[in-house]
Amino acid sequence: MWADDSETKVLYVQTHGVAEPGRSATPFFLAASAAAMEFEVMIYFTMYGPTLLRKDVVDKIGPKGDQGQPLRYFIEQATDLGVRLLVCQPSLDLNDLRLEDLIDGVEMIGGAAFNNLAVSADAVISF
Repeated sequence: MWADDSETKVLYVQTHGVAEPGRSATPFFLAASAAAMEFEVMIYFTMYGPTLLRKDVVDKIGPKGDQGQPLRYFIEQATDLGVRLLVCQPSLDLNDLRLEDLIDGVEMIGGAAFNNLAVSADAVISF
């Protein structure tokens, strides 16, 4: 799934969801920073992380709750720089979500694909 073996690859893993808005923006901020450094970057949303990608949530929450920049701002910073957003299929089930409930551009992958990404990444960082 990585595009180029010569680039530095960073995989962020987001496990926290809407119940902890203060933890929502950091992976996007760091991923955008890494992408700006010309690293290949992906964020994998598992456990409760997929709830942050819900279409009905991204404009309502942010790291300061309902004050400051909404989560969409941080998502767009990252994706505009080429960060790919990946979601765990079983975690969608855990949160009673479907891929259609999420913002555009999110890709669904399974456990084997995640493990392949993790072992081939130069860094895996978890939130």
